[in-house]
Amino acid sequence: MQKIGVIGAGAWGTALATAVRRAGPEVLLQAHESDVAKAINSNHENTAFLPGVTLDEGIHATTDLAEALDVEAVLLVAPAQFMRAVCEAAKPHWKPGVPAIICAKGIEQGSYKLMGDVVGEALGEEVPIAILSGPTFAIEVARNMPTAITLACDDEALGQHLCKALSSRCFRPYYSYDVIGAQIGGAIKNVLAIACGIVEGRKMGDNARAALITRGLAEIVRLGEVLGADEHTLMGLSGLGDLTLTCSAMQSRNFSLGVQLGQGRSLNDILAERNAVTEGVFTAAAVTEMARRHQVDMPICLAVDGVLNHGVDLDAIITGLLSRPLNIE
Repeated sequence: MQKIGVIGAGAWGTALATAVRRAGPEVLLQAHESDVAKAINSNHENTAFLPGVTLDEGIHATTDLAEALDVEAVLLVAPAQFMRAVCEAAKPHWKPGVPAIICAKGIEQGSYKLMGDVVGEALGEEVPIAILSGPTFAIEVARNMPTAITLACDDEALGQHLCKALSSRCFRPYYSYDVIGAQIGGAIKNVLAIACGIVEGRKMGDNARAALITRGLAEIVRLGEVLGADEHTLMGLSGLGDLTLTCSAMQSRNFSLGVQLGQGRSLNDILAERNAVTEGVFTAAAVTEMARRHQVDMPICLAVDGVLNHGVDLDAIITGLLSRPLNIE
């Protein structure tokens, strides 16, 4: 591939643009804000969302969606709750046969659909779809630090082709056929990271956080099995790998939000200080409703939703979780 488009010039979109460029193709990076595009093209730096990283001159930023879609593959990095609108705007400019690589992690509110379904409905079933998901912090990818990630696609030949097109020495995509599993792990880990952050903020200890990660993984597997995911996928990079990373570091927007909640700050005050989307805030309600519809027990996700969206007292939530019956693991 000679030219690849990246839709969304936040921290993750910009980091992915650097990874794609290191793999060889030229990159057209679509930015919503004109000042972001101007800074990238003039100073080779995304000062708003990824400051301190010098971008290759082979990365060209544009606010013109049609220009960014005149490529051989497209990475969709818009936040999950904006993905449908972005794809609907892109559809008139989408070239036949160009694959859409979904890089957002979340579940659409209202429809309770995974991003693959959302993009398929918005762009049309004829557009090939792949999922890129795994344990990744944007700044580390941008700085060319070693990263392994899952690329899932129903079409194995296309999936392997995309893996080769995106891979470089320090950015290693591994192919998977399991598009459901790759999406489930990436979405739910954001909710669990908020729970782990609350534990950190309340200074409840590493034992408690390890328990949340382990029992949270069980929740991911239970819902994944109902939706048709392969359990092995959820034990891999896009499941356990992503969960472990996001639940353990302040670089995670979801974990750091949980820490502040645990320290007693209000959700509105925390979000007001941020210029980037914290996906777990939106996914908590969606995954809880999805679990209810499929009759899947997900107490940790339910607890996070209660804190974020229903004003449930944090101490009451913690007491409730600690009072659950002692079942067989």
